[in-house]
Amino acid sequence: MELNHNQAALILSASEDGEITMDVESPDMNGLASALCHALAKKLMQDERFQAELMEVLGR
Repeated sequence: MELNHNQAALILSASEDGEITMDVESPDMNGLASALCHALAKKLMQDERFQAELMEVLGR
């Protein structure tokens, strides 16, 4: 996937045992889109309440 200068992607990978890893990709790692992806990744990693809400949405 090729990203434009004003785009960023939060890439989630799931292992077979359910471990999730995250990566942020962007042509402009100092831009707004990249900053938002990094903030989302941080929230996903650190906010247990948010993690529980996501698992509830997924029915797990």
